[in-house]
Amino acid sequence: MPIAAPELQAFANGFPLAMLHWVVALAVLIAGVAVYAALSPHREAAQARDGNAAAAVSLGAAVLSLALPLAAAVTASATTVEVALWGVSVTIIQLLLSRACDMLLRGLPERIAEGDVAAAWLLACAKVALALILAAAVSS
Repeated sequence: MPIAAPELQAFANGFPLAMLHWVVALAVLIAGVAVYAALSPHREAAQARDGNAAAAVSLGAAVLSLALPLAAAVTASATTVEVALWGVSVTIIQLLLSRACDMLLRGLPERIAEGDVAAAWLLACAKVALALILAAAVSS
């Protein structure tokens, strides 16, 4: 019986673990987005469904800002337990950073609720910038 190429063996061993890490990370992301949506006083999801482009930008940036440090956590983790621990930790930190950003840039969330796309982009960029720094800290 021929021996499979090492690349195929590595893939066969690694792929199931990679998918498990992806499922855990996706579950943490979904939970983080749900918490963000529940705690957000401006209900961006409902506003986005009603056609508020600024709310859609804001919500999209919130999802991205949660995903970036989570991706770094997956990269820095060797086991599924580490993915879960780091993932939950960075998600909580990013939720706190997002809230702090809303408070520091006061007035912008209200302008987003009114449909101000420029305010949404400024707040979105601030949240993503914080997420990138957190992601770098986790992956170092």
